[in-house]
Formats: sequence, C-alpha cells, structure tokens
Amino acid sequence: MFSPVHRFRDIERKPEYLHPEKCIPPPRPGSLGTMWFIRDGCGIACAVITWLLVVYADFVVLFVMLIPSRNYIYSTINGVIFNSLAFLALASHFRAMLTDPGAVPKGNATKEFIESLQLKPGQVVYKCPKCCSIKPDRAHHCSVCKRCIRKMDHHCPWVNNCVGENNQKYFVLFTMYIALISLHALIMVGFHFLYCFEEDWTECSSFAPPTTVILLILLCFEALLFLIFTSVMFGTQVHSICTDETGIERLKNENPTWEKLGSWEGMEAAFGGSFSLNWFNPFKSVDSKPDLLRATTVSGAASGGGGAEGCAERCAEAREADGSEEVKA
Repeated sequence: MFSPVHRFRDIERKPEYLHPEKCIPPPRPGSLGTMWFIRDGCGIACAVITWLLVVYADFVVLFVMLIPSRNYIYSTINGVIFNSLAFLALASHFRAMLTDPGAVPKGNATKEFIESLQLKPGQVVYKCPKCCSIKPDRAHHCSVCKRCIRKMDHHCPWVNNCVGENNQKYFVLFTMYIALISLHALIMVGFHFLYCFEEDWTECSSFAPPTTVILLILLCFEALLFLIFTSVMFGTQVHSICTDETGIERLKNENPTWEKLGSWEGMEAAFGGSFSLNWFNPFKSVDSKPDLLRATTVSGAASGGGGAEGCAERCAEAREADGSEEVKA
C-alpha cells in the first residue's frame, strides 16, 4: 500500500518549460454538446462491419435455422435468447462507441488554469504537448482520439473509441455478449447440421441445399472466430480490472505509483457500484465523480525519504517515455 507521500514527485524543471501561453483556452462546457464520436474512417468502417456481422448472424439464425423448423418451442426459445443477447451486444457496442472514455479537457494547460489550481511550492503537474492539456496520473494520449484519456487501456477500432475509465464497462459487456451469441450460434449450427443430415435437406431450410450449407459454414466460421477473439478480450479486460493495471501500463511495464484497488473493489469501480443486475445492463451508466484537483494535480512536494525519491524517479521515467512535459510550482 502506498501512503500519500509515496505518490509525490519532486522534479526540478523551470515553469517556462510548460509554455502555458501557447495553449488555446478550452471551449466553454456545453458549447460542443455532449455527443462523443470519433471521426476516424477506419474505426467507422470497423464499427459498421461489426453491426453487419451481427445482422448477418441474426438473419441466418432466424431464416435458415429457426423459422423453417417445425419445432415451434425450440424456435421460440432460441430465437428469444439469441435476439436478446444480440440486442444487448449492439447496445453495449453503441454505448462503448458514443461514451466519453475519460477525455481530459483539451487545451486547459493555460496560465490562468494553472494558477487556479493554487499549487503548493514543489508540486508538479504534467502537460501533454500534443493536446496541450494538464495530464492526470495514469492518463495517456491517444493519437486517434487526439486526446489524453484517463486510465486508457487501448484504442479499439471495432468500437471506434478508446477503452478508458468511463466506458470500460460497456466494452466488457460487448465482448461478453458477442462471445455468448457466438457460442449459441455454434451450438445451433451443430444441431441444425445433424437435423438436416437426418431429414431431407429440402425440408430443413427455406433455401436450396447448397445455399443453406454455404450460409451455415460462413456463420460457423464467423462465430468461431469471434468467440475466440472476444473471449480473449473479455478475459484480458477482467484481468486488467482485477489487477488495477491498464493494457498500456502493462505493455510499458510501468511501476505502480498509485494505490491499487483490490480485485472486487476494481470490479465495483468499473461497473459502477455493488454487484447487481445493473452490472450486465448496458443502459445503466457508470457514475463518475472525478475530483478536479485530484484529476489535474497529480503530485506534491516530497518531504524526503528514499521511498518518495524512488517513486519520483519512476514517475519521471514513465512520463518521459510518454512524451509528457513537467512543471514544478
């Protein structure tokens, strides 16, 4: 466990190194609306492909396997389950794509804003030279979003957004529901092939036998591929939450300079409260109440001691690797 003094950084830099006069003041809150959407061609294409693949899977499940079936109970139960999971998957994708992942206000590294923080002598703040913002602890700059993102795990083109502090829940739910519908589709394809082998192929589907086989094989390939991919992503995200370490921090092998949460505490923080059905509800928002001073003032004056100095050195190395600039009050 780290005491507050272990989070202090004492880095000797001249205030002029921050160049606050070169930053453009951020727009007033609400002037750009509350809509968050990344205008990236590759990400938009990947997001559209994701939706089309889910629609294709739903088409094959309904019109090739379930509707032609003479077992109405089997068709109804599986149709409701599959479409419910598909709806939740697309809703989770929608929320992950259009939710602000935790972007730091752009261009707030102005002289007036820094003075408003009322930093104590020796306190250090970090500036991202790319988006000209005061950078909180554990924030990283995304070259696609062109913003610094709090607790950024990675940028995912499939949701056309970063996975960060505010939308990690929706990304986890998206991978979970896609994995579930992929597994469900694989099971139904297996049963349908057995049914068609036992019965006449002309009666087990509304399409011609060659068309039915092609559609089922494509669905089987899609489901198997996405089952593996989303299961790995789901496991990786849950592991990151439980260890309180983002993918970028793990990739850069950063030494923790923050007080880590326990596994269950991390899950409650990521999913917005104590365990309940709302954990699995993509329409339930995660309450985020950031402390402005804590979010922007990421360090204080070291009072001495080898532990604080070692922490300062590790923090300095991490920030230099990330291209951040420091200023000491």
